[in-house]
Amino acid sequence: MAPNAKGALLSLLSFGIYASHDVIVKLLGATYSPFQIVFFSVLFSFPLAMILLIRDTEPGHLRPVHPWWTAIRTVAAVTTGGSAFYAFSNLPLAQVYAILFAAPLLITILSIPILGERVRLRRWMAVIVGLGGVMVVLRPGVTNFAPGHLAALVAAFGSALASIIVRKIGNDERAVVLVLYPMLTNFVVMGALTALVYVPMPLEHLALNATMALLGFTASIIIIYAYKSAEAVIVAPMQYSQILWATLFGILLFDEIPDAMTLLGAGIIIASGIYIVARESRADTSENTPVLQNRSRFETGTIPRISLFLRLRRDKPKEPH
Repeated sequence: MAPNAKGALLSLLSFGIYASHDVIVKLLGATYSPFQIVFFSVLFSFPLAMILLIRDTEPGHLRPVHPWWTAIRTVAAVTTGGSAFYAFSNLPLAQVYAILFAAPLLITILSIPILGERVRLRRWMAVIVGLGGVMVVLRPGVTNFAPGHLAALVAAFGSALASIIVRKIGNDERAVVLVLYPMLTNFVVMGALTALVYVPMPLEHLALNATMALLGFTASIIIIYAYKSAEAVIVAPMQYSQILWATLFGILLFDEIPDAMTLLGAGIIIASGIYIVARESRADTSENTPVLQNRSRFETGTIPRISLFLRLRRDKPKEPH
């Protein structure tokens, strides 16, 4: 099989697993607060993350080189996790994904002040068209704007901000620092909030939380191999396949049939995102390729970013022959 085809298939599998993760979020969200779901998700993710973090052979300490940027990224990731889990719990799956797909558009905008990126006319047009697609999904004045819609928008912005900060400081910060700070903050903050809204969980629901952590970990490992097999410009757009999984799961499990406007808006957002990725892949268009280098899906601080997993693998010393 050709490397690009192999990478595309692996990434499709990975994002299908991620979508299964989000189905569990929605199932649990019918009974529990998003704070409690995030807390247990992080709790069960720690042992899996540690398996990879102990492979980090880079010398140094756990104090960030860029403490303020690290703090802003941590807040953005924690906010994104709670917001995304709330949105999945209260909105149709396909609608949440359509709004979250605005993150690459926001990354393009944030790359200007944070990375000093020059965004030319064609990419600006793609961003404007994509944001128009978000408005098609939201339909202000026609659809009642619920807290879940706001939560999805906050998650998209928070994810974009966290991703662009990694792009800015990632070469200076140890991967272990970028992994641990959001997870530890989620554990402390969501644990404190969970104490206020805690609902006892039966064993089967705890098992679902553990399954979420395993699915997120598995999807991350699979997409690492996708990026090792294929070019980023092939793998990156595959994240949009989650809308297909969301539609299928929504119909089969939640009796959610996305309306024509949601699908139209999602199509507009996806087309603009793919166009931006294609433009960034051209060497004469972008110095920083902020969207193309964003290898993770939306940032939640519950499972480590794919790009950080890749760094840990790359930094591992080669075995002597």
